[in-house]
Amino acid sequence: MPRFFIDLHDGSQPIRDEVGFDLPDLPAARAKVTRIMSAIARDMLPDVERQDYVACVRDGVGKVVYRARLSLAAEAVD
Repeated sequence: MPRFFIDLHDGSQPIRDEVGFDLPDLPAARAKVTRIMSAIARDMLPDVERQDYVACVRDGVGKVVYRARLSLAAEAVD
């Protein structure tokens, strides 16, 4: 089974996945990164006006094969 690595970056601190996940294929890796990004969205701080996250999925040889972006932009409206 292929191994995929999911690196995260929040705009200030990159987190490189050194362990990875054994997943059957790229669609399974896309589903995994979508679940991770959904959990991040649920845990975003309520007082933040702008926050961006990027997740990069690497294959077993280190090539980026998928990228997901999550952005929050909140502003008061008069």
